[in-house]
Amino acid sequence: MKYIVLVGDGMADYKYRELGWKTPLQYAKTPHMDFLAANGETGLVKTIPDGFPPGSDVANLSVLGYDPCLYYTGRSPLEAASMGIELAENDLAFRCNLVTLSPDEVYKQKRMIDYSAGEISTEEAKILIAAVNRNLGSDEVQFFPGISYRHLMIWRNCTGDSTLNLTPPHDISGRCIAGFLPRGDKGGALLNLMEKSSLFLSSHPANLEKTKCNKSPANSIWFWGEGKRASLPPFREKFRLQGSVISAVDLIKGIGVCAGLAVVNIPGATGNIHTNFRGKAVAALAELRRGNDFVFIHVEAPDEAGHQGDLETKIKAIEEIDQKVLGELLRTLGDFGRYRIMLLPDHPTPVSIKTHTKEPVPFVILTGGNKTARNKPATFDEDSAGASNLYFPAGHLLMEYFTEIAGLRQV
Repeated sequence: MKYIVLVGDGMADYKYRELGWKTPLQYAKTPHMDFLAANGETGLVKTIPDGFPPGSDVANLSVLGYDPCLYYTGRSPLEAASMGIELAENDLAFRCNLVTLSPDEVYKQKRMIDYSAGEISTEEAKILIAAVNRNLGSDEVQFFPGISYRHLMIWRNCTGDSTLNLTPPHDISGRCIAGFLPRGDKGGALLNLMEKSSLFLSSHPANLEKTKCNKSPANSIWFWGEGKRASLPPFREKFRLQGSVISAVDLIKGIGVCAGLAVVNIPGATGNIHTNFRGKAVAALAELRRGNDFVFIHVEAPDEAGHQGDLETKIKAIEEIDQKVLGELLRTLGDFGRYRIMLLPDHPTPVSIKTHTKEPVPFVILTGGNKTARNKPATFDEDSAGASNLYFPAGHLLMEYFTEIAGLRQV
């Protein structure tokens, strides 16, 4: 038996007047998703436990079968694992976004114009993060380049009371940053680094060139998602499956590294609508041919569109996943004999509020060779899944159900 999980990050959403009071999932043309729903099992799963923030870190831990209540230590340590950055016991990792702030003279009066600095290219970002490390780095504080706007800062041997209160920049798009600056222990030191970064980044030649071309300058760093070294029991031991993870973003790769899954890098994988959709499916099929039993495919594009408040691009991203990822998989999976495939978002990212929410998300599971519909919904969407009696109030239990602990329960 082969097992494939396909996560469309942030696909779930609300209903909108301009879509005829449909959600993007309901409005998009998704014949392959609908095929799964018509011939498989649908339901809802709560991927965000009570008391946890609705982040992709928490949600994807749940989807992969790890209870966040036991294993969540923060977002950034997972990204550090993906980037090969070793963390000591007292090291504290932070996500360090390159962002675009308004040009107000007083830092605290600035507004969050763009949490991604215009989806800055990885090449441009690497130059700017190197400048940040030269100006602000030390033996204690170190900056590491990642992908696009997503980077890391490591505070070595960071001891003391951990009372930090940090805000994800994508939660405050268009808003004044005054009420969302670092607070608590070490908050003042972090704010000082952010303020200093804005002084030299604003005049950096790379940003002056971006401004000249009417592009958003990466004129400040922004810290969030702090955490300490993570440790997960191997996926192979939990679920008796040898597997791989395919994603464009360091967070998902890092979860895979910590879980002992092989990380597959795809040329042209960007984390936005311009990603190599089909390449992810082709790589997943190659992993199965290599003898792996399990592949976890993550596609970031719907989430990015949700954060940008871009309804049209979110619909396009969902349709691209359906055609170029799921369609490619379904055309070939039958060659492997028996297989199970599961499709779901990790969390909703409604375009109307541009951030994540905690509502349960729809999922569908198809067992290859099973031609008899169970719930017989016509489409895969929030409403159809909600009409099912299948509901998982703890997200990490869904992986146990999906894998049946590698076939112990026969379907």
